[in-house]
Amino acid sequence: MFDRVAGIPAHPLFIHAAVVLVPLLALVAVLYGAWPASRRHIRWPLVAFAVLAPGSVFFAKESGESFSANKAFQSPQMRAAIESHEEYADTLFWVILGLAIVALVMAFMIPADRDGAARIKAPVAAHYAAAGLSVVLAVVAAFYVYKTGDSGAKMVWDGF
Repeated sequence: MFDRVAGIPAHPLFIHAAVVLVPLLALVAVLYGAWPASRRHIRWPLVAFAVLAPGSVFFAKESGESFSANKAFQSPQMRAAIESHEEYADTLFWVILGLAIVALVMAFMIPADRDGAARIKAPVAAHYAAAGLSVVLAVVAAFYVYKTGDSGAKMVWDGF
């Protein structure tokens, strides 16, 4: 299932979704937590990105594992580079899943009225904790999406 799409290796196709959706989720989650006036406009995009971004990372990760399954043509250096790339992808998946959960909690814990004022359904401290956690997870997700992509690009363009 994760091997090919219309005869083309799936991994190069799926990674583009992750490269776009992870930073979008990070940006929108931070905006939602930090800028109350934006909440009315970005609540549903936040929910959509919180569902789509982890899914895109999962598909990219699984298709990458399928793509690298043929070990017959891999040198020890290439195998080490692939394992490093897979470790970054595994960490990215758990970080983005955490960010998605925090984003969904914020979206339904802190909905905004029509005038942009937040109607906090939880204690204010919980709002600040969720907003702060979203910033931390967004930074970590941005780091890991960069490291995962960089390690993969080096394998393609540098030969390992």
